[in-house]
Amino acid sequence: MATDTHVLTRPPEGAGSDWTIPQGWDAYTRDEHAIWDTLYARQLKLLPGRASQAFLNGLDALKLSEAGIPNFEELSQRLMALTGWQVVAVPGLVPDDVFFDHMANRRFVAGNFIRGADQLDYLEEPDVFHDVFGHVPMLTDPVYADYMQEYGKAGWKAMRHNRLKALGSLYWYTVEFGLLQEAPGDIRAYGAGILSGPTEVVYAVEAESPNRIMLNVDRVMRTDYVISDLQPTYFVIESFEDLYRQTVER
Repeated sequence: MATDTHVLTRPPEGAGSDWTIPQGWDAYTRDEHAIWDTLYARQLKLLPGRASQAFLNGLDALKLSEAGIPNFEELSQRLMALTGWQVVAVPGLVPDDVFFDHMANRRFVAGNFIRGADQLDYLEEPDVFHDVFGHVPMLTDPVYADYMQEYGKAGWKAMRHNRLKALGSLYWYTVEFGLLQEAPGDIRAYGAGILSGPTEVVYAVEAESPNRIMLNVDRVMRTDYVISDLQPTYFVIESFEDLYRQTVER
């Protein structure tokens, strides 16, 4: 969900009433496809032993190893066959109600632009690499896919009861920066903010300085988060069933 001030207030020219736009896959340049390939190859070297198996399985199932920026239409066909989700392009960060509506209907919103060659390590606004590489593979896991849909539904309740900040913390510490105890003593990352960045994927799993705390939803919702630096705290789930139970079924 949106976490900063770069959110548009109305659909720009060319966007539909639901804020979706054509991906414009044919308009990507050779250099833009090359940037995707560079980012993909760099992350893939860092993921073994650090990324959750569900994420790695998702990369394979969606064939994201194919060269170039993925075509959303082809990607959605593969994803729909697995969990009923699809990927839709939007012109940047969208308002919360738009974001929640798409998620509640199993549509993942993704930016269609890719960062420049001078921004490989950090980009303030999420681009197609963060959105697709970081988030979409996890949507191939049935339980996680259900969690994301229920999060979208919960967004409407949060808006009515002025609880968006708390729900934003939950998104941050699960969807973006969540860790999973894959086996005793084996902590892996499943959050997109970790998996799409070269520094955080090592730091989150291996560094001694951050706190790694087993997930407690009430505590998560009271915990502030850091946008522009490495996280001082990560929350760890026992399984995606555990995540679903603690959030959706509580």
